Amino acid sequence: MTNEFTYDIDDPRYEGAMSSGWITELAESDSRIHKEKVIEKALMAAKLGSADAQAFLFNCYQAYNPFHTFHVKQLPETAGLTGCANPWPRFWGLLEALRTRSTSGHAARDMIQRISEEFDSDEWNLVCVPVIRKDLRCGISEKTLNKVLGRTQYRIPVFSCQLAQDSTDRPAKMKGIKRLEVKLDGVRVLAIVTPTNVTLYSRNGKEFANFPQIAEALMTAANGVVKGGMGPGGVVLDGEIVGESFQKLMRQAHRKNDAQTEGMVYHVFDMIPLSEFKEGHCNTRQSRRLEWVENLRARFDKTDCLRVMSGHDVDLDTAEGHDQMNRYAQDAVKAGFEGIMIKSLDAPYECKRSDFWMKWKPTITVDLNIVGFEEGTGRNAGRLGAIICEGEDNERNILVNVGTGLSDSNRDEYWASRGQLLGRVIEVEADAVTQNQDGSYSLRFPRFVRFRGFEPGEKL
Repeated sequence: MTNEFTYDIDDPRYEGAMSSGWITELAESDSRIHKEKVIEKALMAAKLGSADAQAFLFNCYQAYNPFHTFHVKQLPETAGLTGCANPWPRFWGLLEALRTRSTSGHAARDMIQRISEEFDSDEWNLVCVPVIRKDLRCGISEKTLNKVLGRTQYRIPVFSCQLAQDSTDRPAKMKGIKRLEVKLDGVRVLAIVTPTNVTLYSRNGKEFANFPQIAEALMTAANGVVKGGMGPGGVVLDGEIVGESFQKLMRQAHRKNDAQTEGMVYHVFDMIPLSEFKEGHCNTRQSRRLEWVENLRARFDKTDCLRVMSGHDVDLDTAEGHDQMNRYAQDAVKAGFEGIMIKSLDAPYECKRSDFWMKWKPTITVDLNIVGFEEGTGRNAGRLGAIICEGEDNERNILVNVGTGLSDSNRDEYWASRGQLLGRVIEVEADAVTQNQDGSYSLRFPRFVRFRGFEPGEKL
C-alpha cells in the first residue's frame, strides 16, 4: 500500500537542520551493508526526535518517490556559503511548487536561484540539487531505503505496472473470452495525467522528458477525462510509443539533450485511476477499462501523435476461437509486429507480472561463428561476459555479442578454453534480426542455446 506523507513545512524545528552529513557518510563506502547501517542510524535518530535525521529522511523520500517529479534540468551550484539559514521548509515548499507546476519557467528559475543562496553550499550542492535531480548520488536506491524503511512512514512508493506472462508457459490459461492486440515494437510508457500536468514514465518509473509533443497533446486530448470526474486526482494511461524504428526510438528516448522524437506516436491500450495505480491494483475489469480508453479515440485521432489501440475478441473455449487467434498472430507477424498480446476481459489491472495479460511472439535461431570473447564486469569479472559472433543469415551479415543464456559454469569453462573455441559455431536464439544504423545487422535479445557439432555432455 502506497503512503503519501509530508511534514508540516512550517514547523520551525527544521529551520537550520543539516542533511549533508548523512549523505557524506553514505558515500564513505560502496558496501551495501554500510549504507543500510547509516540509514538505520538515521531512522533511530529520527525516532528520537533529531530534526537533522528527519530532514534527511524526508529529502530521501522526495528524491526517490517516483511520483514526485520536479521538471527542472538546469540547476545552479554555489561555492563557499556557510552559516546560512538552511530553511528546509522553504525548500520543500519549492519542491511542491515545482511538482505541481504552480511555479515554472523563469519564475521557477528565479525562485531556485534565490533559495540556493539561503543554504550552506554543502547543503545545497550535496542535498538540494540532487533531490531536484531525483538522485542523491551516494550509491543508494529506493530498494536500499525500503529495506530499512519499508515498514515506516518513510517508505518510498514503488512504481510498477502490469506485465505479461509468456503464453507458451501458460497453456491452461488459454481459454475463455480474450482480447487480442498486436504487440508493438516500441517502448512502454505510462502517462500520468492530472488536471495541471502530464508526466511520462518508463515502466520502471524513470521520467521520459524527450517526448514533449506527446505530453502536450495528452494535456489537451486526455485531460477532459480527469476533469470529467473519472479520476479527479489523475489517471494513468498505459501504452507504447512507436517510432520509425526500434533502434532510432531507443536512441532518442534516453538522450539527455537534443532528442529528435517528432513523428513518434503513443498508442494507448489501458487506463486506470492514479489513486488505484499507486495502490498497485485496480479492480475494474479489463472490458470496462477498454471502454474508458475507447472514449478517447475521437480526440486522439485528431492529433498526429496519439492513438487508441485496436483489438479483436475471441472465444478460446472453441476451436474456431483458437483458429482466429492463430490467424491473427500470423497476420501480425507478416505485418512486421513482434507478436500479439492476449488479455482476459474480466480481469483487474495488477501492477506486477500476471497471466491476466499474456504475450505470444515468434523466435528465430541462427548459427553463427565465434570470432571473439569479451570479459565480464562486476560479478563476471575474470570470466566470460559475452561471446562475439558473426555469420550470414538470408544474405544478411550478422555481428552480435551474446551475453545471456550462459550459466556460471559456462562462463568459467568457455573463458578458460576460449583459445580453442574460436571459429566454433553456436546456435543463437533471438526475437528478430535488426538492422544497425551503419547498414549491418544484429539480433534483438540474443541468447546462447548450444554449440553446434558437439554431443550433449561432450568435453570441450
